[in-house]
Amino acid sequence: MSRWDRVHDVVVVGHGGAGAAAAIEASRAGADTLVLERASRGGGTTALSTGVMYFGGGTRIQKACGFDDSVEAMTAHVQQAAGSQADPEKVRLFCERSVEHFEWIASLGVDFKETYVAEKTTHPFEDDCLFYSGNEEVWPFVENAAPAPRGHKPARPGEAGGYLMEQMLRASDEAGAAVLNDCMALRLVQRADGRVVGVEAQHEGATLRIGARRGVILCAGGFIENEAMVAEHAPELAQCNWKASSPGDDGRGIQMGAGAGANATNLHEGLVLNAWYPPASHQKGVLVDAQGQRFVNEDAYIGRTSDAIVHRCGGRAWLVVDDAIYGKTQAMHRIAAVEETFEDLERALEMPEGELVHTLERYNADASKGVDPLFHKAPAHLRPLSEAPFAALDCTTTGSIFGVFTLGGLAIRASAEVLTPEGETIPGLYAAGRNTAGLCLEGRGYASGLSIGDATFFGRVAGRNAAAAPPAELEG
Repeated sequence: MSRWDRVHDVVVVGHGGAGAAAAIEASRAGADTLVLERASRGGGTTALSTGVMYFGGGTRIQKACGFDDSVEAMTAHVQQAAGSQADPEKVRLFCERSVEHFEWIASLGVDFKETYVAEKTTHPFEDDCLFYSGNEEVWPFVENAAPAPRGHKPARPGEAGGYLMEQMLRASDEAGAAVLNDCMALRLVQRADGRVVGVEAQHEGATLRIGARRGVILCAGGFIENEAMVAEHAPELAQCNWKASSPGDDGRGIQMGAGAGANATNLHEGLVLNAWYPPASHQKGVLVDAQGQRFVNEDAYIGRTSDAIVHRCGGRAWLVVDDAIYGKTQAMHRIAAVEETFEDLERALEMPEGELVHTLERYNADASKGVDPLFHKAPAHLRPLSEAPFAALDCTTTGSIFGVFTLGGLAIRASAEVLTPEGETIPGLYAAGRNTAGLCLEGRGYASGLSIGDATFFGRVAGRNAAAAPPAELEG
């Protein structure tokens, strides 16, 4: 580089949940910190979310609501939920420091109400806080770890992501981090020895070369908005019709890291969400594929059931309910068919003769005994479908809403240092949030809150570690 337009200790790319957490911690550690945000204001995908965060191990909200959670139980569940390839060190650190991280978020001015919602839901719709946000209570996860509710939603009605980000952006300002909004990061700058020492960006029509003495932190989101990347790496996700993302989730941060030699991994994985509950009574229904067969336990978290619909059923599935279930609720899905008998419903859905009838008769026989030998649905959700008429709710990817975001990205250590394909760290480069292949690598084990929990936690780790790194010599 012949010149730098400006030089800082730490440069953060992206001002969503991960970037704000990184900026706060780096600034509080004494580093001269600059945040580059491509939008006119920070917030990112976190601001568009429900605001649910995954905390456990004995938070004060859990204790106030009468739940005795432990670090060991949380670790066992998160390790299984995160997938077989998940990094045990990242899982352990996240769980061991979960209570501290909860209190850190609360210290930013984020309110949490000491209330628990027992009904199965995607998130509390009022200002309540605690709920089961994943598969903690369902098979096979319940066999591995003592269940506890760990979804924590800030005390705001509806979706609370905007409220959460307002507190984080304010804290970022108060910590002293400088921000350049409407600033598009273009590429990383490396010395000949491979150390990342800065960022080239576009701001107000000019190219800026920004030096980073101690480190660059990539917090620029995932890639679900990049159709070419999705088609190349995760084509099955393209059948989902609603992107749970912000426009910034176009893969730019991942490409920047890869351009500097980083390992972009797990790009085939994503989280898909088809919210066929609430109402909670829908768990008593029966999910079937185009062959009239069950394929998952219906009381599982919607990420698990939706993943199965997309990846195992070719996007074709229906929830069969009877009048006792449907008649007392308002369904979020259109009705594909309503018939008086299983045989007529099978014909209306154009399924192979006898298959749906056999599935439902077998299910009813087992449910009448309070057992589900095929998929181990909890007895509380087992009841025969016996009150005609019977309806099939459309859970197909062409007839209902499937939200989606990516789970793959840059490989990082528990220190938030970015790794090469050979497992070596790239000096001066850190990353967090959906820019990374983070804590949870498989959508079928996901729990609501793991993304924001992961992003803010490892954003903090990245901010502290970047601030503590020895300063680099900047050429020019």
